Amino acid sequence: MKRKMVAVALALTMLTAGLYGCGNSGSADSGSGSAGQSEAGEDTKQEADKESQDGSAESDEGSGEAVGESKYQTTYGAKQFDNVTITVELFDRSNAPNGSTITENKWTEYVNEQMNKVGITVEFVPVPRNDEVPKMQTMVAGGTAPDLTLTYTYSYAEDYYNDGGVWNLNEFIDGADQAQNMKAYIGTDVLDIGRNADGDLYGIVAKRATTAKTNQFIRKDWLDALGLEMPSTPDELYNVIEKMVNENPDGRTDVIGGYEQMYNNLTIAFSESALDETEWNISRGQDVIAEYYDPGMREYWRFMNKMYNNGLLRKDYYSLTEDDRKSDFVTGKVAYFESNVNYAVDVLRGSLLKTLQENVPTADMVSLPTLKNVNDGNVYSSAYALGGLIAFCPKTASEEKVEACMTYLDWQCTQEGGFVLYHGFEGEHYDFDESGVPVVKDATYNTTDKDWIRTDIFLVGNQGYFSTVDDFNACTSKEAPGYEQHVIDNYENSIVGTIRNDPYWTSPSTPDLLTDLNLIKDEYQVSVCTCSEADFDAMYDEYMSELEKAGIQTIIDERVAYYKGN
Repeated sequence: MKRKMVAVALALTMLTAGLYGCGNSGSADSGSGSAGQSEAGEDTKQEADKESQDGSAESDEGSGEAVGESKYQTTYGAKQFDNVTITVELFDRSNAPNGSTITENKWTEYVNEQMNKVGITVEFVPVPRNDEVPKMQTMVAGGTAPDLTLTYTYSYAEDYYNDGGVWNLNEFIDGADQAQNMKAYIGTDVLDIGRNADGDLYGIVAKRATTAKTNQFIRKDWLDALGLEMPSTPDELYNVIEKMVNENPDGRTDVIGGYEQMYNNLTIAFSESALDETEWNISRGQDVIAEYYDPGMREYWRFMNKMYNNGLLRKDYYSLTEDDRKSDFVTGKVAYFESNVNYAVDVLRGSLLKTLQENVPTADMVSLPTLKNVNDGNVYSSAYALGGLIAFCPKTASEEKVEACMTYLDWQCTQEGGFVLYHGFEGEHYDFDESGVPVVKDATYNTTDKDWIRTDIFLVGNQGYFSTVDDFNACTSKEAPGYEQHVIDNYENSIVGTIRNDPYWTSPSTPDLLTDLNLIKDEYQVSVCTCSEADFDAMYDEYMSELEKAGIQTIIDERVAYYKGN
């Protein structure tokens, strides 16, 4: 039976690129990228090459451009390279399982098995994930950056391009016969994020499978036992938290209402900038910018200050580690908090709800839809930008290496590329259900075999290889057996109402000023939360004054000029 998830993506890309069939993504020898799989891939490739040529001829009809006319061939399989070696950055989270390293493992071997078929060898350059920006800056400045360099800060890549240090990828991507898998998978909207105002393509932006960012979580069993409705406004939320802290049905006296919040779906319920997309874009990009520019952020911190002064937050919240927070969660101390979109049931975060229910069998922690905005009563949700990381080629890479790098990214947009890197092999890591959704066979096995590296080695899609958000939600839910509905609800609740995506643009002065501004922010966020309610406004005014002294108005002026054109 035709498998829905694979078939949709496959049908789309076959029309433009001649992708490999989904059957090859999981051969009988699926654990190691065996010779049998390679042979099957070659057979399918011959068929795919013919369909690709036919499809390309049709797409070029009337354009005056013949197939193969482009100087560079970057559709995977369209060119046989002459043993080209490219270096590719790979984020290192120091989580490689025993017997593997970040650069030598089952998946880096699979990459080279597939790329060697077209004469390309990939050498991976590990960079610590939490140190990627300074490391990238050092490598680029020193001329030692990998041929394919990564960052989540687009402004750095664009600045390097403007300074003449990064390749313009237009000649490698924009031809009708070029990067056909990439165009089909990433799409024009996301691809164009990597272009400057002149249309120059300075980097390839990864497509997010979903823009869902964070969720607010609440103890559903306590809500039910207390006869309370799911809160829909900040005031209702406060009343619910107060009830659960002081009157929870378990009779606990150590319950906390949460911590200081991540800067997302609770804050947007207070935001005035959320009401207008342009104002939102000006005010976001960095938390400290929003706190200065968006008047609603004062009211958000007033809310948190009230929570703190009335004993609803943990008093030492500002000094807690992630392990401290997880411990509070699994021992049943937490009534409400905001965190990553699927935090409560994410297997990679330790299946926290499962552990909580082992300790407190009646407990249930669910996400709640974003609250109504206090300014107009409408619902807005804070979401990631449409794109994830950006990959660019420094000028230290030769044009042949750039061509090979783009071919590598194009391969990652295929079923035998990105789908396998993220989902693994059919029969080993997953089976398809009746709806065509990959269902994880053994989550524990996958965690140590592939999940530890899958999001970092797969460069063209943040959060996985999926055709639609619904496919992502359905598949991701299968990775948390017993909590499938929690997962689906989490992703749906995170992005309801009017979506406000993170903006891409960074003002020129931001890199120089941000360190000092963030030091002020870190100090005053604690002060405005923990001071007495009577002192709150004076403390917040002092915070704003310190930001002004540190030059934040320069950033605001630049952002206003960019987004409003004045």
